Amino acid sequence: MNYNRIVCFDLEMCCWNDGREKNTGEIIEIGLAEIDLKLGEVVKRAQYYVKPEHDDISLFCVELTGITPRKIEKQGRPLASVLKSMIKNFGGANKIYAAWGHDNDVLKAECEQKGLEMPFSEYLNMATLFGIHQRMKTVRFGHKAAMEVLEIEWEGRQHSGYVDAYNLAKLALKVL
Repeated sequence: MNYNRIVCFDLEMCCWNDGREKNTGEIIEIGLAEIDLKLGEVVKRAQYYVKPEHDDISLFCVELTGITPRKIEKQGRPLASVLKSMIKNFGGANKIYAAWGHDNDVLKAECEQKGLEMPFSEYLNMATLFGIHQRMKTVRFGHKAAMEVLEIEWEGRQHSGYVDAYNLAKLALKVL
């Protein structure tokens, strides 16, 4: 296990504004940003588009994420292929992965549904670590609000896995 490197990731999923439960759509993007704790910097970034097997990308989802059906058609790959690329390029089980909240549970559930293995075993919930860092009692912060508390500038469009993973990496460097 490499304890000097943390792979921050963010998932974007198919989503709707028609009353369906949140976080139930298939994954359509995985953004990653690896940090080196010794160097104190982001050392690698990647963005993978995933072709959903069952879900369609709604207009609401396009407006929220900027991910269009055409983009997925042209650049998307099956989740199994994306996970292989993640393992090859980011070290899989040799690294600790981190996200804001429970993206690990979302990824695990979709892997189980599709008969795939999780690409990592060690996970840090940065929302929890932020709460500990700030000695919070009950107030929960979103990712962007947490960055404001830490006076870290948000860069790029929110709800892009690539952008959100990079911003999370900046937050992780400060908290860790």
